[in-house]
Amino acid sequence: MQAAHDGNNPFPAYRIMGNLYYVGTQDIASYLIVTPEGHIILNSGYEDTPAMIRGSVEKLGFKISDVKILLNSQAHYDHVAGQGALQKLTGAHIYSSQREVGVLQSGGKTDTRFGREYTYPPVHVDHAVADGERVTLGGVTLTAHMTPGHSIGCTTWTMQVTDAGKIYDVVFVGGTSINPGVRLVDRPTYPGIAEDYKKTFQTLRSLKCDVFLGAHGGYYGMIEKYKRMQKGEQPNPFIDPQGYRAYVDAAAAHFEDQLSTEKLRRPS
Repeated sequence: MQAAHDGNNPFPAYRIMGNLYYVGTQDIASYLIVTPEGHIILNSGYEDTPAMIRGSVEKLGFKISDVKILLNSQAHYDHVAGQGALQKLTGAHIYSSQREVGVLQSGGKTDTRFGREYTYPPVHVDHAVADGERVTLGGVTLTAHMTPGHSIGCTTWTMQVTDAGKIYDVVFVGGTSINPGVRLVDRPTYPGIAEDYKKTFQTLRSLKCDVFLGAHGGYYGMIEKYKRMQKGEQPNPFIDPQGYRAYVDAAAAHFEDQLSTEKLRRPS
């Protein structure tokens, strides 16, 4: 069934910098990476989001049919329910982290947190992505960093973007929050989830970040930064390494708090 569409209101398409564009909604973030040999879209949103993504791509002057690869940050319904519809619009190949191939191909039924509540049209995954794998198209490379916990195969993507002669390191955070109902210690949502979270924060802290982006606009204050950019603020407001570090530290602290609380409540 289809979930309530929180944060799925239309939002203006815009260029973040270089060959990187925002084509998502008010909070459900989708990105267009443009290359001379075709394009990449990261995240497809809800089942009805692809129509908005298509409109955004076309308003920017690009063809949806030139999209060759569909990536995702996590196999939760609010980021991949639209994968099937977007593939029909583009004919692109679907890539997924190895651990979430089965989730996508089950239409979300095997999702460890939401599988009993929210499902979506299943898709065939054309390529399973490994940790550290580099996905290259038209001279542009995105690197996959497995950051599980928020979902079992959550993936943080990184790339470099050249803008006005400078090279910037971009991080698209896959997700770090602990959804309501998720358990870390006693009867964990999935085996090893607490260790996954710990490794995820180590990974995120190891990444070089100039431009902080993510699967939800709320992760990085997208709307406020967009408004500042529209006013002509320089440097580009999306260049925010301090904000990235603060986000990771806050998320890690929240995880440690919940872990400690669950350990105290654990039956002896």
